Amino acid sequence: MKMKKDRIDGAIGPLLNWYRENARTLPWREEPTPYRVWISEIMLQQTRVQAVLPYFDRFMKELPDIRALAEVEEDRLLRLWEGLGYYSRAKNLKKAAMLLVETYGGSMPDEWDALLALPGIGRYTAGAVLSIAFQKPFPAVDGNVLRIITRLTASKEDIGKESFRREVEELLKNEYTDANARELTQALMELGALVCVPNHPPKCEECPWEKLCLAHQNGEETAFPVKKKAKERHKEKRTILLIRDGERVVLKKRPPKGLLAGLYEFPGEEGELDRQQALSRVEGMGFKPLRIEEAPKAKHIFSHVEWEMTGYLIRIEETEAAPEQILLVDRTEAQNYSIPSAFRKYVEFLRLRGET
Repeated sequence: MKMKKDRIDGAIGPLLNWYRENARTLPWREEPTPYRVWISEIMLQQTRVQAVLPYFDRFMKELPDIRALAEVEEDRLLRLWEGLGYYSRAKNLKKAAMLLVETYGGSMPDEWDALLALPGIGRYTAGAVLSIAFQKPFPAVDGNVLRIITRLTASKEDIGKESFRREVEELLKNEYTDANARELTQALMELGALVCVPNHPPKCEECPWEKLCLAHQNGEETAFPVKKKAKERHKEKRTILLIRDGERVVLKKRPPKGLLAGLYEFPGEEGELDRQQALSRVEGMGFKPLRIEEAPKAKHIFSHVEWEMTGYLIRIEETEAAPEQILLVDRTEAQNYSIPSAFRKYVEFLRLRGET
């Protein structure tokens, strides 16, 4: 523990100097209010900075503060979030905003326990908000930070263990002050994003820790971090039914709980159906099929499951009323519904095809 602490003690000064010269200009850094920091950190979970930028800009324009977020309709919120994935994050944002309005008058609290009590905020996000927005000495330890610290110290501890994450939090907390909190959290993030990168060889020649890093000294940079191998992702075959009634397309809302909860989708079935089975499913929904053709195959990867999708475009006789829990919407308006990115290929397929 002492060796690790000494190693980290000597690394903070060079890191902060490097950050001041190399930090990217980002909208939540230019104006680090608690609300903007919070929203950016939730968006950045599992998502690259460049992908987040347009979403963040649009979100701030439409929902500029906590009260606006608390009052927005869920369908509109999910539409703003569409493409970022992990939609429970957006739902938790609204839940938290409603609590903030009710409990704190629409302001973000600057206390650790109060932040952790909000839906969707864990130790990392609480640390990020407190250090970046409030300049309080709380570290924000995520996978990026664990990676650079284990390389710096050549630690072979499993970074998936919560006990190790807490150990790194305590080591880093000793380095934080009210004066350096904002810069230190962002410097650690930046080093992991730009130099000591995941899934590729680190750019050691650009690193402020090049002469301090034990993994680099031993030529073992890519041996760290150590993490227990995750279970193999489960694969599921699904059949997607693109049902067209003239210029209208059939949508349905997913259940309020579970994967992609509350979002809109094209009707689908588990397994890979053949044409006759697909037509039978459409008839079972109360429609009268006219003809069927194959749509593109698609694949989507979630954190724990992978969908392998077969699609059919099925034309049906015009109908005056859709069955219960089924929507018939104009093809050009389907994009106004919160359809998750798992179905992006089919959204594009329907949008680009003319009537034939």
